[in-house]
Order: sequence, then C-alpha cells, then structure tokens
Amino acid sequence: MDERFVNLRSTKNPKARIKMLSGHFATKNSHVNTYIDMSTVKCRHNNARETARTLAAEYMTNTMVDTIVCLKNTEVIGTFMAESLADDSNVSMSAGNNISIVTPEFDSTGQILFRENSQRMIYGKQVLVLTDSMATGTLTMQAIESVLYYGGTVCGICAVFSAISKIAGMEVKTIFTSSDLPDYHVYNAHECPMCRAGVRLDGIINSFGYARL
Repeated sequence: MDERFVNLRSTKNPKARIKMLSGHFATKNSHVNTYIDMSTVKCRHNNARETARTLAAEYMTNTMVDTIVCLKNTEVIGTFMAESLADDSNVSMSAGNNISIVTPEFDSTGQILFRENSQRMIYGKQVLVLTDSMATGTLTMQAIESVLYYGGTVCGICAVFSAISKIAGMEVKTIFTSSDLPDYHVYNAHECPMCRAGVRLDGIINSFGYARL
C-alpha cells in the first residue's frame, strides 16, 4: 500500500474506515483529485459488518427491504446489511424477511440487465440500491432505471461515500460525505483543470481499485 494514503474513520462508527490518496485520477465518467480506497470496508468482514450496520440503521424502522442490489463489489456489505435488517431481534420493518442480494450484469454496451433467474428478486419487490461511492451518480442512476424497468420499486439509495446528497429525487444515505473530504473535487473529463494545467494522470480508477500510469 502506498505510504501516501491517509486513513479516515467515520464519526458514526470508527470501524467504517476508508483511505484517501490525493492526485489526478480518471474514472469511467469523470476525473477526481482524490482516490478513495474502499478495500477495508468491502473485503475485511469485521469492517464490512460494522459499515453495514451503520447503513442499515437508516432503514430499520422506516423502510421495508426485500432485495439489495449491490454495485461495485459491495456484496459483502450488502449481505451484512440484509442480516441486520432481517434480524428478528431488531425493531425493523424487514425483520424476518429473506432478503435477496443481487449483483447486476452489464451487456456489451454497458447497460445493466438482470437474468431470468434473478428477475423474480426485482419484480414487485422493495429494492435498496447499494454502492461503495458516488461521484456523479451515473451508475446508480442506471441501476435505478433498471430496477424500475424490471418491475421493482426503489426504496432507498445508500453508499459508503457520496459526493451528492440526492439522486432521482431520493436522499442518499451515506457514511461519508463531501464535508468529510472537503478537498475532494469531481470534474468532467473534458473540463478538468488538472488536465488543462498539464498535470499527468496518476492512475485509472474502477470498482476494483486503481492502476498506476
């Protein structure tokens, strides 16, 4: 791990821990000046469980959840969220539910689809969309549209980090916001001030991490 990474712990739950690296990075939809590493909360079961409990608390008493659609390798967090929401010992609207964890597929054009065997977990269901981070919300919006297309109802949007507070008119429930990363900025790839200043890209970011250039 690069020694330049800085740890950031949530005030809501210190075990919800992310790492940050300043630089010039490109995502599929934008350029950013900070890479946010989610590997701790997505891969380590204890951190994932605590992160999931913190996110699930937002939906315990006010939202029925049948299915969690997991974007960007958040299945571990999603599974722990389902466990927490469905726990009969909790005061939860979803207590006792056999909550489905669904990962969408992408076709050759980048469109989200759900195969026949998983469509039944979307159609007529209350669907929570989970992602690791949102800079522009483009992918999350795709997921929302796909859930609606397959006959589901989107009952919530949540992320470990989000630079936006609302999407499709719905509040984004998150652990970290832009106020936790005040120097974090997102730019259109064609309007990036770092590119204009001749600053070379440090790496390419996707849901698996970043690759140095």
